[in-house]
Amino acid sequence: MTDSLVPSDAAEDRSTSFALLIEQACAGDRAAFDQIMICSERRVVRVAWHILGNEADARDAAQEVFLRLYKHMHRFKRERDFDAWLYRITVNVCRDIWRKRRKPGGSDQWASLETERELGSLETLVSADDAEAATLLTQKRLMVRRALETLPEKERVAIVLRDLEGFSTEEVASILGTRPATVRSQISMARQKIKLYCDRILRGRGRR
Repeated sequence: MTDSLVPSDAAEDRSTSFALLIEQACAGDRAAFDQIMICSERRVVRVAWHILGNEADARDAAQEVFLRLYKHMHRFKRERDFDAWLYRITVNVCRDIWRKRRKPGGSDQWASLETERELGSLETLVSADDAEAATLLTQKRLMVRRALETLPEKERVAIVLRDLEGFSTEEVASILGTRPATVRSQISMARQKIKLYCDRILRGRGRR
């Protein structure tokens, strides 16, 4: 066996082990399901955080995702893509939370929590000499975050999965249960709107 084959074999072993966990969980094995949750929780929280914009909602979403997953695990078919199914549940849960939050009287903590989180992380990464660069970086990130919030739900989810999570267009289409052409259109529109939003903000600052 050559060294070049080791990573591939290791990945195959992990894939086989995870497939076995899925099979056991589908048969009602709670310990196997707990292992699936441990392996998947970080990814679910990250995707939810990108879609919802703050940690509190993301962690609430993750709890609901795994409750739904456990409830419907027995329905999972082996020939299906488990990751696509998991992310589809995550997106649906996030949509439910997002719609509830957008109702009159619902909370919207996007800007305040995101600003606080990013400022806190930047303070630990930069020196005083880099304060101006850090401020500009924070402002740029916040501007993009706010631009994301203005997008229609479908465009926002598509661009989060494609550009922030790094899925291919085909993978995003599989997760969302739609066609790649539809995803490409949504992503193109989202990118244009984000650019227009950022350009408008920057022009406004330039006139001050």
